[in-house]
Amino acid sequence: MHIPTATRQPVRKAGLLGVGLDGADGHSRITRGDDFLLVGGSEDTHKELQETVARFQQELDRRGKTLLDLTDAELAEIAEQL
Repeated sequence: MHIPTATRQPVRKAGLLGVGLDGADGHSRITRGDDFLLVGGSEDTHKELQETVARFQQELDRRGKTLLDLTDAELAEIAEQL
């Protein structure tokens, strides 16, 4: 069954992307989650990215929201807190 383009509902997605640029040790570091992707970085940087995403998720849980539920202002507020 073909659904005309005009009647399709757009799919909303949201995600966080963290990129570490200081990884010179030859390791490829990738961490994936439902709403995030972390790539690169030294071991320390990648771990810090993981911890930041964990704190971000804790704040979402505290607010009872998902990433898609956040307004731009709320996203900026959380980012500033981290």
